[in-house]
Amino acid sequence: MTTEPTTTNASRHNVVLLALCQALFMTGNSAVLTTTALVGLALATDKALATLPLGLTFLVTTATTLPAAFVMKRLGRRAGFLIGAGAGASGGALCVYAIVHANFALFAVGSALLGAYNSFAQYYRFAAAESAPPAFRSQAISLVLAGGVLAAVAGPNLARFSKDLVAAAPFAGTYAALVLLQLVAGAVLLFVAIPRMSERERREPGRPLALIARQPAFVVAVLAGMIGYAAMSLLMTSTPLAMHAHGHAFSDTAFVIEWHMLGMFAPAFFTGWLVRRFGALNIILAGGAFTLFGAGMNLSGTAMVNFWIALAAVGVGWNFMYIGATTLLTETYTAAESAKSQGLNELLVWATVSLASLSSGALQHLWGWSVVNLAVIPLLLLSLTATAWLRLRRTRIAPTPAA
Repeated sequence: MTTEPTTTNASRHNVVLLALCQALFMTGNSAVLTTTALVGLALATDKALATLPLGLTFLVTTATTLPAAFVMKRLGRRAGFLIGAGAGASGGALCVYAIVHANFALFAVGSALLGAYNSFAQYYRFAAAESAPPAFRSQAISLVLAGGVLAAVAGPNLARFSKDLVAAAPFAGTYAALVLLQLVAGAVLLFVAIPRMSERERREPGRPLALIARQPAFVVAVLAGMIGYAAMSLLMTSTPLAMHAHGHAFSDTAFVIEWHMLGMFAPAFFTGWLVRRFGALNIILAGGAFTLFGAGMNLSGTAMVNFWIALAAVGVGWNFMYIGATTLLTETYTAAESAKSQGLNELLVWATVSLASLSSGALQHLWGWSVVNLAVIPLLLLSLTATAWLRLRRTRIAPTPAA
């Protein structure tokens, strides 16, 4: 009884600091997402490869996300996050050099290093969940992601204001600012007090991963995370290219990305409460509906207002699907099973996101903006169908209240 306030206070302390780290991570990430395709377009000889550097970011995130989980299981969350911040700072510095020297290959390598940083930063939400009491878990996940609200405003504006800091090399200043953000994140992480696993939990293998992954809730959670993130990534990655192709200024693109980021993170202040109130499955279904609406808005026209409303709705859809899926996932494993379960989830999610990012530029270049939006619809319907099935299944097997 007496330990509950202390646990809650420690959880809130971690949530605040992890939310700040998430804000720094997403501030840099949103600036990168706003600019990488355009830098790639300027540096690449073959313009169909414009989104290759961003695709490599996601690809390396995919390749390193499972090792990152086991590194943190062995060394602890804080040490893992510091390793990731170091990789991000190195990648940002290499991108600066590549842009100044107009070297597409080096820019791609620097973008790949940013992917290693991403793989560690994706676990901020799990770190918050692990240090929170069960009743506070969905809100801890949600509030850490709410740190991205700062990124929603700061990231695109950082890209806009740092674009011409190096006169002869547009956007080099953006990546220099990214290095600074990693250094600040490293300093904040020194004050995070995340409880480490016990020796028994580190050594205990738990259930076989195949058995964990066969649980219906695990399957639905992973599917929602994969498709929700991939659909958002496919649309967001191509939006700067589509707006450029339809004659919109870069300032308009930055504005649209800013509202997209607000859609992604502003709801996180209350999404955790919505999950507790209505259940993770209902929130996932609502998120899929928002994303479908966004794709429909993009298909209805290419005016500034279409891009604006569509990408904001896609951001809200991602928020609901991602937080709902993460909360559902945490119900499917024990502490000893967390590294492999979370690692498999992140591996599958980021493999799908990488495929979406790598194909986004080619879809936009070869077949146009409408095809990019049409591509997400069957994927979303698959996730929504699986979620609705699990919801119906749980309703049928739920015990009937006594009369």
